[in-house]
Amino acid sequence: MKTFLSEIRTAVLATLVLAVVLCGFYPVVVWAGGQLLFRDKANGSLIVESDDTIRGSAQLSQHFTSDHYFHPRPSSAGTGYNAVSSSGSNLGPTSQKLADWVKADIAAYREKNGVPANTPVPADAVTRSGSGLDPHISLANAQLQTPRVAKARNLPVERVRALIEDHTAARDLNILGEPRVNVLLLNRALDAGSPVAGR
Repeated sequence: MKTFLSEIRTAVLATLVLAVVLCGFYPVVVWAGGQLLFRDKANGSLIVESDDTIRGSAQLSQHFTSDHYFHPRPSSAGTGYNAVSSSGSNLGPTSQKLADWVKADIAAYREKNGVPANTPVPADAVTRSGSGLDPHISLANAQLQTPRVAKARNLPVERVRALIEDHTAARDLNILGEPRVNVLLLNRALDAGSPVAGR
């Protein structure tokens, strides 16, 4: 009986210590470290206007459809771009539904952006990301959308290309991934330099 009570006491004590360390001390250390080292990212990379209005997050895609804006990747998150329902399409490479989606998206992309039939359409322009919330598009995708945006805003194509260059992130550590453009930040830069009437 004495051994049993001793083991119970040890188990209860271990549970309490682990609860304090793992449910109290550890989360506070992680939170404090995040606030100290990565404050912006730890708080959601929010984009805030001068009047404290939150316009979105640099880490989450938004659904832009106007010709005045660069368009993000297609999304399968909820009804599209819904951060609460982050998900991909979960369709495999042999899925006929996926093939039909891509074919329709390629045709729509070509029509919307005036892309000739002999010009390849970037994969990210017609496929959904795993989260449905990827805020970036490829440099090739941005460049193909440039003439449409420049025409809609009555801007020189070179000026829009310069904005793309300013908002292109390099490969991580110069070796991982590909150069990419954050759509929300690019569209905000467009609005800052050339506001859309009636917006």
